[in-house]
Amino acid sequence: MSVRALGYAGFGVKDVAAWRSFAEDVLGVAVNEAANGGLRLRVDDSQWRIAIEPTGEDDVTYLGFEVEGPAALDELVAKLSAAGVAVERSEALAKERGVIGLARCTDPTGIGIELYWGPTETGQNRFVSKVGVAGFVTEGQGFGHVVLMAGDIGPSRNFYETLLGFRLSDVIDFSPMPGFEVRLVFLHCNPRHHTLALAPIPAPKRLNHFMLQVRDFDDVGRGLDRARKAGVTFANSLGKHTNDQMISFYLITPSGFEVEYGFGGREIDDATWVPSRHTATSTWGHERLVRPGG
Repeated sequence: MSVRALGYAGFGVKDVAAWRSFAEDVLGVAVNEAANGGLRLRVDDSQWRIAIEPTGEDDVTYLGFEVEGPAALDELVAKLSAAGVAVERSEALAKERGVIGLARCTDPTGIGIELYWGPTETGQNRFVSKVGVAGFVTEGQGFGHVVLMAGDIGPSRNFYETLLGFRLSDVIDFSPMPGFEVRLVFLHCNPRHHTLALAPIPAPKRLNHFMLQVRDFDDVGRGLDRARKAGVTFANSLGKHTNDQMISFYLITPSGFEVEYGFGGREIDDATWVPSRHTATSTWGHERLVRPGG
């Protein structure tokens, strides 16, 4: 058994108000108030996908991975426990997240990992974007992807691949600066090219970026225009990636990590997919517009 999708994520932030404006007016997602003074962001008909929580880290605090059902959750809990990973089931946390069953552990970098089944669907409250985004690609693929700064990625690869069942999509070997070479590892758990990528680069934040994929290519351009008008800092210009072929741009969020906003990511068929190696992150564009660290 393996996880089937990235269902949700929790970001601990300092400035909730800035996130409200950024999420609603720039990204075009729907925003609801949360009982803890934070926000719940929606990108589809799920009850929520991203929790903005006023805990101050300005980083990812937890990731929620959906599994097939109760039997799959039991199997993963047993597998993690046998490997020496402390796992705790929590009915209270399941209720808070709006799911039927949930177990929680941590990955090797300390990110909370929540394995769950039975998410809440809001059939009577359809997703509507205030700024007119046509929709985001989520069905069967989760809400997007995350790229984690893992330092030594060996333990993280073992956790996500061996224990949670992620599969290798491909790798990118490149030099972000002269004399410094890194290998980025891209992992999938459904047709989305990658749900998770690991970067062997020590960094102050564990989250490098998260990605949202729009359904309509024109929404990439409209999002770019909204970001410029709002004075948001661009991290990377518009470009196309080598491996997942996503056409996208990157913004600096109010918490300092980045968001990729894109269209057209390729999909994987595990029956025929063969992992490959790339030597550049993009075929064109994606010019870096900010210096490392901001």
